[in-house]
Parts: sequence; C-alpha cells; structure tokens
Amino acid sequence: MENSEISVDAKSIKYSEIKIIHGSKSVDSGISLDIRYKMDYPEMGVCLVINNEKFTYNGLSTRNGTEIDEASLQETFTNLKYDVRIKRNLTCDEIKKCLLSASQEDHSKRSSFICVLLSHGEEGELIFGTDGPIDLKLLTGFFRGDCCRSLAGKPKIFIIQACRGTKLDSGIQADSGSEEDLACLEIPVEPDFLYLYPTPPGYYSWRNSKYGSWFIQSLCSMLNLYADKLEFMHILTRVNNKVATEYESKCKDITLHEKKQIPSIVCMLTKELYFYP
Repeated sequence: MENSEISVDAKSIKYSEIKIIHGSKSVDSGISLDIRYKMDYPEMGVCLVINNEKFTYNGLSTRNGTEIDEASLQETFTNLKYDVRIKRNLTCDEIKKCLLSASQEDHSKRSSFICVLLSHGEEGELIFGTDGPIDLKLLTGFFRGDCCRSLAGKPKIFIIQACRGTKLDSGIQADSGSEEDLACLEIPVEPDFLYLYPTPPGYYSWRNSKYGSWFIQSLCSMLNLYADKLEFMHILTRVNNKVATEYESKCKDITLHEKKQIPSIVCMLTKELYFYP
C-alpha cells in the first residue's frame, strides 16, 4: 500500500488531511494522542478477587495455599488505593452474576478496573467455578466498551492464576540472551484490556501450599517495589524475570521435579499505565 493514503471500505483517509493542534488531538480523527491513561479520578477503582479453594466438581482438588495469594493481593491493591472486594468459593453461575453486577456499576469516577481469578483452569480459556468450567471470554465480555460505557477508554486488567493445561516446562541451560518466539495467542479485539496469565496456553501453573503461587507472589512483590516508580508493562517484565529465574519445582515425583514457569501477558492497552497520576 502506498504511504500517501489509507484504504478503508468507507472512504480514503489521507495523512495530509489529519491536523494536529497543540500536539494533543487529531481534529479530523478525534483520537487523543496522550500517551498515559488518566489515573487521577476520585477513585482508583474496584479490585475484585474471586478465590476458589474448594470444589464440588469431580476431580478438582483443594487449592491449598490460595489464601496466601488472597492476602497478598488484598494488601498490595489496598496500598494502591483500590476498593478490594473478596469473593470466595463461587459456582459458575455466581461468578457470572458477580462479574455482570460489577460491569453494571457506575465506574465514571474510577480510573480503572481489576479482576483477579484464583482457581483451577483448563486449556481453551476455561476457568473453574466450584461446580464446573466457565469460559473466560464470557466473563470479560461484560466489560467491553459497548457493554460497560463507564469503563470505556479505561484500563481493564484481568489477572488469572490457574493452570492453562498440563504441559510442563523443563527449562534449558542458556549461554546467551537469545529469545524464542512465543506462540501466537487468540486475543479479543476490544481495546484497553490487559490479561495476565501465570503461563502460556497449555502449561501447568505452580502453587506452593505454604507460600502461595509463584506468579501471584511475584506480581505482588514487584508491585510493592515499583508501582510508584515504573510503568506497569515494565513491572510485568520484572515479574516474568522473577518467575523464570528464581523459581523451580522440587517434588518427589520425578515427572514434576525441577520444572520451570514463565507468565504470559496479553496486552490490548492503548496507553502507558502508571498507578499514580
């Protein structure tokens, strides 16, 4: 395509026709060029934590140690001035109703929204209620811009601590800083969403019954250290580094021994996110 114009179904938009005034707004497009999310609303927003520990669904074990993650999340996000709400051991229907209710609140005086889901999970974007699986996309869909107008244009962060499959990462001894390509992820098209997963699709997520999960504990640790200093994506890079380099499984079962983990970030944010104005 030529650089002189953008071809669309409705009309042709020429770059030369887009005017910038004071470096802040394109008059013709109406798109703000500000690079930071506005975080100085009267309230930071709601941080909804759904913590499922015990299950009635066949084959799902009690998630020992999840109470450690809950306590860390409550302390961390309370310190960041969020309205932390804790819900425990919800069925699929209760999770759905809880998220729908949250999406129907008036968020006009809030800077953002955070939802943390602590539960079992399966490959295919499934998260478990106490009585069975529910599609994560169904839950996040309540917060799309056309469904939750008061959060349109604001960051919506979903933090999921759950397995995404049963594959194990055995790690590798590296002599250089070379990186392997990550598998492509299917992601929603709605902007201003950020999904934080403990692993890429298909992998097992590690949780210690005494100290909590590797991912949530690392996330809280890095937020406590850097939330008032760094942009959120930079913090998340440090979370990835901490999980990848400082943790390794120790199990009597040789098939589970000396395994590694790397979190996965799926980002549709359109601006930089700082937890301070």
